[in-house]
Amino acid sequence: MNEGYDAGYGGGDQYELVGYDEYGRPVYRQAQGQAPAQAHSGGQQPYDPYDPYPQQHGGGQTQQGYGYDPYATGGQQPYDAYASQAGWDTGQQPPTPAHDGQYGAQYGDGRAGQQYGPSDPYGQAVTGGPQPRVAEQTAHIPQQAGPRDEPEASAESAEPDREYRTEQFAFVEEPTDDSEDVIDWMKFTENRTERREEARRRARARVVALVVVLALVAVGGVGYLWYAGKLPGMSSSDDRTAGTTAAGAQKRDVIAVHLHDTDGGGTSTALLVDNTTTEQGTAVLLPNTLALTADDGTATTLAKSVDEAGPDATRTALDTVLGTDIEGTWRLDTPYLQILVDLVGNIEVDTDTDVPDPDAKEKGAAPLVRKGEAQTLSGKTAVAYATYRGSGEEANAQLQRFGQVMQGVLRKLSSDPQAATTTVQTLGLILDPPLTEKDLGSFLAGLSDLAKGGDFKTALLPVQDDGRLSAEAADSVVKDVLGGTAESPDKDAAVSVSVRNATGDEDRTAKARVTLLNGGFTFLEGGTASGTQATSEVVYAEAADKENAVQVAKTLGLSADAVEQGKVSANARVSVVLGQDYEPSS
Repeated sequence: MNEGYDAGYGGGDQYELVGYDEYGRPVYRQAQGQAPAQAHSGGQQPYDPYDPYPQQHGGGQTQQGYGYDPYATGGQQPYDAYASQAGWDTGQQPPTPAHDGQYGAQYGDGRAGQQYGPSDPYGQAVTGGPQPRVAEQTAHIPQQAGPRDEPEASAESAEPDREYRTEQFAFVEEPTDDSEDVIDWMKFTENRTERREEARRRARARVVALVVVLALVAVGGVGYLWYAGKLPGMSSSDDRTAGTTAAGAQKRDVIAVHLHDTDGGGTSTALLVDNTTTEQGTAVLLPNTLALTADDGTATTLAKSVDEAGPDATRTALDTVLGTDIEGTWRLDTPYLQILVDLVGNIEVDTDTDVPDPDAKEKGAAPLVRKGEAQTLSGKTAVAYATYRGSGEEANAQLQRFGQVMQGVLRKLSSDPQAATTTVQTLGLILDPPLTEKDLGSFLAGLSDLAKGGDFKTALLPVQDDGRLSAEAADSVVKDVLGGTAESPDKDAAVSVSVRNATGDEDRTAKARVTLLNGGFTFLEGGTASGTQATSEVVYAEAADKENAVQVAKTLGLSADAVEQGKVSANARVSVVLGQDYEPSS
């Protein structure tokens, strides 16, 4: 091939290098003054400027003259910028792939596998100007392209067995930018949709949680108002004592207070109740005629139990009758009440009567306590008002005045437990166990807070003439205020007999007591008459007790003529007045 350009094979024209074109390709011209052919001397092979391996054609010795390199210096190998390193025998090299691999694929002209020389503008870049000389390289003239009329082998002829060409699937190996953009946009859209859905789910969860919380708060608020009795139409502030909770389920602290009149004699009793459930305080006033059952099973009254049985027995008897749980007993003598009122700094009471001055020597003297609203009472006047009972008044009138004084004291007492305890300690009281000064001070401080807020009141326990509790008492006071159950002594259990000694012999009272107890009756102490009486009397109040009265007379050895209907003493079904005709059995 390429005989027209080959200067190194038999008889061809000789050419010389004159330069390089704009693409770096060598340009030759026919040598001037050279014979068409020269003999080779010395047995040397003629030089072929297109033969990159001269040693393989001529015995391994390079030639100069025909392949003269104008840039070469003496004694060195001719320079070939496109040849490989001298002395390297690489053997037959595989075809070099095209530098522009897309040319054949785009135009399909069958030149996909064609090699391009160094003059290919899409191949290896060739720098302009003279090339640097590389040592140990053999001068070489690049092979020129073959004649135009020579046919080139196509890819289809080279691979006749394949039914398709590689360039037909170029789009598979080379994804376009448009497809990546579409994928990115789809991912962005999908992520954005998921974020929106997640935001909606979270918003719905927050709304549901908020609704649940609001519902719970609303239910709790309504429940509290219902529990406290503050809902409109449910109850008023006056009937919160009963509360919306069952009376028996409410928590109450109860202490019994016994006021002892050291000057005039007698006692007054009240139960101080602190209902911590309904936050209500109450002073339940107990009449002295309240029927109780003594430890030995005999019937007695509250007044006698306080004087004779003592605080512990009285507390037990009250718990039995009222169904309460009294935590302690506070004995308050009138001198201590006077000191207590002075310590709190006087009290204000709406008095219901004038109280005369017991020390006044002249008639018509100014009363010690005047009737009126918001009367200021000192310790002395408070004691006088609390123990005063006017002529012809019932005993309950004096008991209610005692309740007014106690309420006035609670309003002036400190609401601080420590300060209230200090006040109690200052009194110097000797309290009955298990009540202590600290317990009493804390209890009074709680009641003081209720009294200052208007949540404290007094209530009189209704008692019948015989000392038993009425149905009204069981409903209004015992059940609602005390949370207990009324259990008065059973009428059918034993007939209570009140005995009054008018014989002039005090020993006959004890003998009559033994006789009645042995006969199955309940003995009640009626006291001793100031004078004597010749004949005995046996009195019954109700017709149903006539037979009981007859039996009492027979038991005592009295005549049946002594039995008559009339007024009996409190707490007794039969009253007996022992006269001088009573002869006790030995």
